[in-house]
Amino acid sequence: MALIKSISGIRGTIGGKENEGLSPVAVVKFASAYGTWIKQRNNSTKRIKVVTGRDARISGNMVHTLVNQSLVGLGIDVLDIGLATTPTVEIAVTGENAQGGIIVTASHNPKEWNALKLLNESGEFLQDSEGKAVLSIADEGRMEFADVDSLGEINNDDTWNKKHIEQVLRLEGVDISAIKNAGLTVVTDCVNSVGGLIIPDLLRALGVSKVVALFSEPNGDFPHNPEPLPANLTAISEAVVKHKADLGIVVDPDVDRLALVNEDGTMFGEEYTLVAVADYLLSINRGGNTVSNLSSTRALRDVTENYGGKYAASAVGEVNVVNTMKETNALIGGEGNGGVILPALHYGRDALVGIALFLSHLASSGKRCSDLRKGYPSYYMSKNKITLSSQINPENILEKVKAKYQNESLNTIDGLKIDFEDEWVHMRKSNTEPIIRIYTESGSQKSADDLAKRFMDEIKVMS
Repeated sequence: MALIKSISGIRGTIGGKENEGLSPVAVVKFASAYGTWIKQRNNSTKRIKVVTGRDARISGNMVHTLVNQSLVGLGIDVLDIGLATTPTVEIAVTGENAQGGIIVTASHNPKEWNALKLLNESGEFLQDSEGKAVLSIADEGRMEFADVDSLGEINNDDTWNKKHIEQVLRLEGVDISAIKNAGLTVVTDCVNSVGGLIIPDLLRALGVSKVVALFSEPNGDFPHNPEPLPANLTAISEAVVKHKADLGIVVDPDVDRLALVNEDGTMFGEEYTLVAVADYLLSINRGGNTVSNLSSTRALRDVTENYGGKYAASAVGEVNVVNTMKETNALIGGEGNGGVILPALHYGRDALVGIALFLSHLASSGKRCSDLRKGYPSYYMSKNKITLSSQINPENILEKVKAKYQNESLNTIDGLKIDFEDEWVHMRKSNTEPIIRIYTESGSQKSADDLAKRFMDEIKVMS
């Protein structure tokens, strides 16, 4: 059983001893610590309101109820929007003028996991200092609950899925007419979570002619590993070919990641979701700036510079991507895991935004999905890790690598990234284990794998 605490929230497995996983005691403790932090942040006489929502995993109702009642016990009013995507909760926070939000979801983790994702009043994940403040309150037990006459109230609102769709439809670049005229057939895989409640409705609102919905019952019974990686997507790949569909759409349990399947059943490539959507928006806006994290494909940089814009790389983590987007006034940004962030709606990964813009791009291009993919620079990634002895400091190893490659283009904002002319390597130490993660990208899978092996061999020698 596991319990992982981070600045963006707390996640763990359900079941076991009290101090080993995401037990009911842990849920109450950390929800109460967050609520205490919200109250301190809003030191006034006004009532505090927090929006809550959850994905459809089996433990969701239990954890969500504990979160809501913990906030009520602090004297905080709760707006419970029920089964909702992570981006839906994010836009509801600002839409309801709330002071914060909690999403009960473990994102792409298997069904035995659950988590609390914590939001500020802007519907964004907490900054480093804010997250640490919440963890400190929990560790020190500095929660103070309300008296019986000052308890909070719970109100329910199940309209935010519809409101989310309506806001996406109004975005610049969403071309409903083009999508309708294209007569598209789309297969979806919503992994039996909240995507099943909103993605088919979004597609119909966009004008998709035929929707073939796989795994759309929001019961938390994931039919396969819920992370949208190629190895887990054989069912939708086969269905796209069987139904002669134009593409397949895959989301994770909380719908902040988007993967696409070509009409021939091959993968569009999760790294290229953001690339394609950015290309479309940049063409409409005749340029603009973009951001992704250091471990994301170089293709976004290539596409951005082709339109005369500037690309910037951030440290890994959504909050870091968002901060860099604000600093550079980016038109669009995100992560290579299929996460699209469009500031025109909100600063959070949003698969609904990605779907609407990608379909508009596909329909207006008149191309097949696979041909659209072929139009982008082809890069290949290799993701590896190397385990070190517990006596070895990973930071020291990275310093040795940095010294060896000091004449290359280096980036040290998050571990060490070395940009060579035609390929790159990014090395990051784990915060919880004695390992170094090694990401490489090159012009072929073999060269990416070879580059990774080269650096793994060098690290072994240095250690």
